[in-house]
Amino acid sequence: MKLRLYLQNEIGLMPETVMALDELFAYKELPKNHMLCSSGGRSKDVFFIEEGLVRSFYHKDGKDITDFFYKENTFFLSVENIFLNREDHYNGELLEKSKIRMINYNLLEPFLDNVQKLNYFMRHTMAYHIKLLNDRLYDIQFQSAEYRYQKLMENSPDLILRASLGNIASYLGITQQTLSVIRAGQKRK
Repeated sequence: MKLRLYLQNEIGLMPETVMALDELFAYKELPKNHMLCSSGGRSKDVFFIEEGLVRSFYHKDGKDITDFFYKENTFFLSVENIFLNREDHYNGELLEKSKIRMINYNLLEPFLDNVQKLNYFMRHTMAYHIKLLNDRLYDIQFQSAEYRYQKLMENSPDLILRASLGNIASYLGITQQTLSVIRAGQKRK
């Protein structure tokens, strides 16, 4: 979905606000493997994914660990950089050729201060992501690998076609070999 339609239909912004924001967000077509942000960086950019898939990940003991996947019609940003003014440990990588809209947070902030619906949307989105992270933490601590895989397939079945098995395995907190065993068991059922 185009940013303009998202702002209008999903958030319910007035047409003049939609037009103003649409003009401020830059449009980029970027290749697969492009890094939107890198660990140690201080990016204040807010990204909206019109088409494509972003993988948020970090490095630990020589391995990269997938933290989250961001699909079409979602915003991606560095909470550490923007809200805490600290270096971020995460990277943002495009897993597909993508169409991205981007804006510096400093240009977006006046709209958040003055447009109630946009401010509400931002707070609601942050709360939703906190809930997703809480669920993810609970699942990793208390649920089986099979359960986590099944939940991912129920919520995002397209990921298996869009992300590598290594990325999916690290997101689930398992090895790629364990993921292969789980998938083989699912096919037999």
